[in-house]
Amino acid sequence: MKQGLPLPRWSRTVDWPLLSRILAAVVGGYGLTTIATLLASLLLPFLGVQREEALFAATMASFLLFAAIILCIFHAASATRAWLWLAGFAAPAGILLWLLWPEGGL
Repeated sequence: MKQGLPLPRWSRTVDWPLLSRILAAVVGGYGLTTIATLLASLLLPFLGVQREEALFAATMASFLLFAAIILCIFHAASATRAWLWLAGFAAPAGILLWLLWPEGGL
């Protein structure tokens, strides 16, 4: 009986959990940072900060947040936990952002 084609050499040498963490850090980290930056720029004016300063402060803080998210992803015990951690923070923050969006979420 004939078997299927053998896997290419590169697919046997790829560290899939590491590749998943890199994808989580770059794509998921960027998404969570974007949500957090938008949320901060919407909430800071309620604390008395001018809208332009709130946007500037949220954008500057986003660089530190993105780096911290990347560190947390590679510190997680597994790639699955890293993805769950990202989803666990992004889902409630995204819902809150959707509800607070100026044009109306609902």
